[in-house]
Amino acid sequence: MDFTPTEEQQAARDLAARIFGDLSTHERLTAAGTGTDAELWKRLCGAGLLEAVEEIGLLGLVLLLEEQGRTTAQVPFAATAVCGLLALSAYGTEEQQEAMGPGLRNGSMVAVGAFSATGPGPVRASAGEDSHGSALRGPALSGTGLPGQVLSGTVLSGTVPVVPWLRDATHVVVPDADRALWIVRTGSAGVAVDPVETTAPWSAGRLTLSGARGERLGGPGPEAYEQIRGAARIAFAGLQAGVCAGSVARAVAYTSEREQFGRPLSTKQGVQLRAADAHMDTEAIRVTAYEAAWRYDQALPHASHALTAAWWASEAGRRVVHAGQHLHGGVGADVEYPVHRHFLWGRQLDAYLGSGGQVLEELGDLLMEEGIEA
Repeated sequence: MDFTPTEEQQAARDLAARIFGDLSTHERLTAAGTGTDAELWKRLCGAGLLEAVEEIGLLGLVLLLEEQGRTTAQVPFAATAVCGLLALSAYGTEEQQEAMGPGLRNGSMVAVGAFSATGPGPVRASAGEDSHGSALRGPALSGTGLPGQVLSGTVLSGTVPVVPWLRDATHVVVPDADRALWIVRTGSAGVAVDPVETTAPWSAGRLTLSGARGERLGGPGPEAYEQIRGAARIAFAGLQAGVCAGSVARAVAYTSEREQFGRPLSTKQGVQLRAADAHMDTEAIRVTAYEAAWRYDQALPHASHALTAAWWASEAGRRVVHAGQHLHGGVGADVEYPVHRHFLWGRQLDAYLGSGGQVLEELGDLLMEEGIEA
């Protein structure tokens, strides 16, 4: 394994770092509230960073998301890159790629994923009815639906309680109970989006489908679901690595400047040990995300690696953001001080990835299925 970025990946990372650093400032984040920073989103897409994901792969995306996490920039970059561009590249038909590709690249379309940490959600695909009330029999119901085919005889029903960035989305990738994937337009008939406020300002929403029509992404089996869900876990683990790195950096800066009894806090052994543990946890999140992303790009088995990255991001990420806030003392709880955002993002990512215990249980089940002794 070689995680050294290619020239293209490094160039994209440097550009992302500059844009996030310039525009995702404390003042702009305060002004944005819980919504998306439209100007930042426009700048990122205009610079070609979304489009670059198709060239630099999932590992390159993880590098970009680290830079987003450092600044807690409020844009749907991870969701659109994974559930939009990478999903279409891997499983989209030519017609889907022509219809959605340009809009996803320039940012006029936003795709998100209605994935649940506990597995396939309660959404069900079933036969619809024609104007006379007779049941329609679509090819998907007989298992012969073609990837990307609009199955006019199939409708989707169910509710996904929380979908990150749903309020910004033009399209949402929805898994049904049988782990088949569907592309649904958020503004179409039978689709309701209700605002949901989460710990982090992710423009989240509740997705309710009532006889909504979708377009199949990938085949009728679970392959597309497993691949895209795994990629999303890896991407959000990379985002958590950046969130934690930003938290540690702020804690180091604060404790180096803040003095107690005439000495910087950073000279105290307890502070040094707490910061060192947070740094090591952050490195563990980063390296497991890198390995999983590299294996994904190399088309190697990566399901257990994606879960390992998610576990570190969830379990260790929670420790890191707690340490970052603790090392700031009372200032860490002040919403006027920027470190609180890292705490909120870290806790939201922990919840979104499924919490450490839940992810570990899934990893154990997977290892048992594969016949690997833990």
